Amino acid sequence: MRFAIGDTDFLLDGEPHRILSGAIHYFRVHPDLWADRIRKAKLMGLNTIETYVAWNAHAPAPDVFDLTGGLDLGRFLDLVHAEGMHAIVRPGPYICAEWTNGGLPYWLFADGTVGVRRDEPGFLAAVQDYLGHLAPVLVPRQIDDGGPIVLVQVENEYGAYGSDPVYLTKLEQMHRSIGLTVPFTSVDQPMGTMLEDGSLPSLHKTGSFGSRSTERLARLRQAQPTGPLMCSEFWDGWFDSWGEHHHTTPAAASAADLDDLLAAGGSVNVYMFHGGTNFGFTNGANDKGVYRPIATSYDYDAPLDEAGRPTPKFHAFRAVIERYAPVPPLPASMEPGGSGRLPVEGSGAGLEARVAPATDVAVRLDRVASLRSLLPALTDWSTHDTPPTFDALGVASGFVLYRTEVDLPSGGVLTVGEEVRDRAVVSVDGIVVGVLEREHHDRAIALPPVTGTLELLVEDQGRVDYGPRIGEPKGLIGGVAVDGVPLARWTASALTLDPVAPAAVDVLAVIEPTDGDVLAGPVFATGSFDLAEADDRYLSLDGFRKGVAWVNGFCLGRYWSRGPQRTLAVPGPVLRAGRNEVVVFELHAAASRTARLLAEPDLGHTEA
Repeated sequence: MRFAIGDTDFLLDGEPHRILSGAIHYFRVHPDLWADRIRKAKLMGLNTIETYVAWNAHAPAPDVFDLTGGLDLGRFLDLVHAEGMHAIVRPGPYICAEWTNGGLPYWLFADGTVGVRRDEPGFLAAVQDYLGHLAPVLVPRQIDDGGPIVLVQVENEYGAYGSDPVYLTKLEQMHRSIGLTVPFTSVDQPMGTMLEDGSLPSLHKTGSFGSRSTERLARLRQAQPTGPLMCSEFWDGWFDSWGEHHHTTPAAASAADLDDLLAAGGSVNVYMFHGGTNFGFTNGANDKGVYRPIATSYDYDAPLDEAGRPTPKFHAFRAVIERYAPVPPLPASMEPGGSGRLPVEGSGAGLEARVAPATDVAVRLDRVASLRSLLPALTDWSTHDTPPTFDALGVASGFVLYRTEVDLPSGGVLTVGEEVRDRAVVSVDGIVVGVLEREHHDRAIALPPVTGTLELLVEDQGRVDYGPRIGEPKGLIGGVAVDGVPLARWTASALTLDPVAPAAVDVLAVIEPTDGDVLAGPVFATGSFDLAEADDRYLSLDGFRKGVAWVNGFCLGRYWSRGPQRTLAVPGPVLRAGRNEVVVFELHAAASRTARLLAEPDLGHTEA
């Protein structure tokens, strides 16, 4: 088959073709659930699946490129193909996506000499290597070779970042050089000069917007007089940041904008069809004068919620699509009020899986160990004259503990030279004395009299994914001083938390259970629970303040009492029938040692 861009339409084997696509990021969904989400996209009436490629997820270190498990992009594309659908792939190299560092590997910028998203030899050489690793996955899966890929996007909303046709031309040539033959696209907001700044004549321009479809398409047509109109990011919702409200958009309003788009003859990629979750330490952040880390949930108020169940938006969009294209029959379980589960394959009767209604499960976290007691199992110390950045230590994300010895018989004022990136819990001789928060522009804290150990436990809360602060280092930037006198002779170590170091897990497993309710952090707490059947659940940590949680060794991500998110998604494939284990790392304190495994999520609707 052949896919091409005609004067007015996309052409599939020479015939006009409308792209009806939905975004699913394979790296935000457990791989055992990919097929389920793809099938549900088809049931909404979509014919294409779009995904970014997260370079930094595949390349956690310069000499590593991982295409296994949840990063098996080839398998994901094969599942799209098996469903009879096409694929749009957006390898970047920059993706934004509210993903840490916008998908760019932290190590690329560690020495400060490599450019960010520009015509600079070090950056372009790394991009060429990245694309070379993707070639065996993407090239044989193009529609020209019988695969699902019909479009590939070069860069991502570059017009909002810069205007460098030389850089874009070199990127385009690199994509072609690895053997990609399908049409190439760009995407930008149809505002100002972004469409012109972010593209080339050889790249088919597409728009990104979520409302005022007729007006946005008119601006796109002005920038590109011929060719099919396409919104390749139709924003049907939005992401949440910690401390803000949970974003929703009315289904009827979004459906009306989609109707306007399709009535104008446009093609579409619904962003997102299914958002998924920022598992582990993968969430990004925004900084437009105030740093705002993005929440663990990437529910996005999408047609499929975080657990993969249809929302009112699913049915509203399906009703719109049905006016323009045939849609498959909808199983009863996917109708409004149904369970949201797909029918069992080969059931004959078309019945969904017979699963007893899920009930909430209380989990007593009765085995407790302080962070200090587990440090020998979690750390690998190195010495430095000044506090090193995360990047200098080879640390992509998570936590780094900084230590130095001080003699302050009268106390003093500790200051960080430039910026705390992003949050530091300050302790003297094991006693927490306060917190420095980047969001509050904190750089100073009063220390009590102490002759002993000063510790700063620094958390990277998400690397900036949009704008000029992409690629910046993490840690205690600009050094640390007390009363203006720089502190030297530091030791530093990352905490091994994703996954938790096996030696620490072994210690937690043999700790004797204890009574009591409250927890004083930084502390680890663990407990077990039994399930009759493994299905998607949500972990509630009501009464806990801030930290990280794991189930059966799988890092669910960060929790924070400031909301709006109140629960952490636990994919069914992570759970098992029988005994399961929860581990929580609480940074501050908890009023309860009881967690709950819920059948329903609580994203939170409290205004910040």
